[in-house]
Amino acid sequence: MTFFGTAEAAVSAALDAGARYADARVMHRRYESMTARNGEVDELTSDESAGLGVRALVGSSWGFFAVPDMSDQAARHAGRRAAEIAKASASVAGPALDLIKSQVSTASWASDCEIDPIGVALADKGDLLVATTRLMQEHGADLAESLYQIWDTEKWFVSSEGHRIDQRIRECGAGIQATTIGDGQTQRRSYPAGRGQYGTRGWELVHSLDLLGHAPRVAEEARALLTAPLCPAGETNLILGGEQMCLQIHESVGHAIELDRILGWEAAFAGTSWLDLAQLGSLKYGSELMNITIDPSIPGALGSFGFDDEGTPAEKRYAVRNGTWVGVLAGRDSAAAAGLDYGGSVRADGFARLPMVRMTNVGLEPGPHTLDEIIASTDDGVFMENNRSWSIDDKRLNFQFGCEIGYEVKNGKLGRMLRNPTYTGIGPRFWSSMDMLSSEIVAWGTPNCGKGQPSQTGHTGHPAAPARFRNVRVGVRS
Repeated sequence: MTFFGTAEAAVSAALDAGARYADARVMHRRYESMTARNGEVDELTSDESAGLGVRALVGSSWGFFAVPDMSDQAARHAGRRAAEIAKASASVAGPALDLIKSQVSTASWASDCEIDPIGVALADKGDLLVATTRLMQEHGADLAESLYQIWDTEKWFVSSEGHRIDQRIRECGAGIQATTIGDGQTQRRSYPAGRGQYGTRGWELVHSLDLLGHAPRVAEEARALLTAPLCPAGETNLILGGEQMCLQIHESVGHAIELDRILGWEAAFAGTSWLDLAQLGSLKYGSELMNITIDPSIPGALGSFGFDDEGTPAEKRYAVRNGTWVGVLAGRDSAAAAGLDYGGSVRADGFARLPMVRMTNVGLEPGPHTLDEIIASTDDGVFMENNRSWSIDDKRLNFQFGCEIGYEVKNGKLGRMLRNPTYTGIGPRFWSSMDMLSSEIVAWGTPNCGKGQPSQTGHTGHPAAPARFRNVRVGVRS
């Protein structure tokens, strides 16, 4: 039996058992990662998983069942069990659950990949990581670490409406980190960001990062931070690097616009949302420079795909336009409940997990400035980059972030290095203070977004660029 045949058997069994709608995903995923520490390979992981997950809709309730077995018998059993679970859930009265219309597709899609990352010799990958850690040690790091991660995922999706879609998504990325130890403190610097940089690309992405070329600077900055002055406290102009803007978008916009959180369907890990659907289309989220898109079609970005896990094709739409909140991340059921006509943001991190609303590529469109212009036009302020810590309330409203490094900005120039820089704000007030935004967009990848119970790890992309914010409180110590 083909993988499509397996999925079709599960859907057929769910319909026979009483489901009014059913879909099934066969998924095969290979994962590989390696970590080096202080000149030696510290950890190597390689695993593989395959199986079938089935959703069935009965009345107002979903049922889900998964099996690590591709046989016809197992597929039909999974379909029946998904319908039975949905029936049991529907015995508790709830509001009617509909699905918005879906464009039925028969299609294949694959992400771009020039160099198969799993096909690159382990020895070559290990030599790269080991060399970067040794170089960081030579330049002052007490603890030097480097890592890469690779995912190779194939999916076959079938629905009772007629969808028949297969996809192959290859993702990888890498990063380095230097830690130094001083008198009662530690400091760290990372490149390209605290998590590294990731995308739906092949090993050519890792080549482009030039980890060896950046290793000396990373270690030397970590060492210099031990004796740098503390970031002063007060209100000032804040300039954020693109890497930090990535997390700012992720935490204070991406999670807030997830429709399941807005509806109160989901609260695990990141809480609910401060947004009210009655204000969609009118709420001021930020300044006119704030244009946030939801775009899973960006080539090479980590949140990209051809179709989501409900078979909805990738399509760009706006979440915030000229500072006004205009869109959400949605699935077919949550969109119907909210009276919207679009979904396209539903994914699961494996065959054994129920698909749910997840961020795709949520990020800024380019502004009219450059980072050099932003700095040159700032008489007094602080420039911060690369996240070190974050905290945000369960409405995704009040936040405090710490960065790895800061610099004074005086009379249009970068000044002395600052350690332990922090800033705090309230979402819409903070975004409304953005008065300069760079055109230097990078689609940063976040491979560790947690959501749901049981927990799921999502891969998200965030196009971001340096920006300036007025009158921000910095140097917060507690």
